[in-house]
Amino acid sequence: MRSRPLRIPRRSDRAPTPARSAGFTLLEMLVVLLIAGLLVSLASLSLTRNPRTDLNEEAQRLALLFESAGDEAQVRARPIAWQPLDGGFRFDVRTEDGWRPLRDDLLGPRQWEGGVTGVSITYPGGDDDYHANRVIFGTEAVEQPVEITLFSAAGRATIVGTGTGRYEVR
Repeated sequence: MRSRPLRIPRRSDRAPTPARSAGFTLLEMLVVLLIAGLLVSLASLSLTRNPRTDLNEEAQRLALLFESAGDEAQVRARPIAWQPLDGGFRFDVRTEDGWRPLRDDLLGPRQWEGGVTGVSITYPGGDDDYHANRVIFGTEAVEQPVEITLFSAAGRATIVGTGTGRYEVR
């Protein structure tokens, strides 16, 4: 038996080596996505909210609290009053001993949000508008119309009570 000589393939006999394809590797793509994500998060942190939007949101929250206070006054069969304070506001309930602050989660004392710097309470009607320092929610479903204006550096927002227990922001 004769052994065959070992044949070494020539360069031309070898399979062609694929040329490096143009494009990005997975690692390069991940690095680019990581950098892009960091830039987007930094840009979103540097954006500030519109102060006018903050004021309107505070007025909307307050309008909903007014509706809740009106409902609560009817359920308790006791008047509830809303009073603006320096830096915030509170709700009081009428007792035999006088007005007492409410301390529950919904109608407890709160600090202003939205940059509120001042409040005006007006009971419109007739020739003269009556300005008050508090809003009183009675035990009846029908009340006197009222306008509460919130002031801030960005402008003002007015909450209008129609007298039917509903409040809207204008």
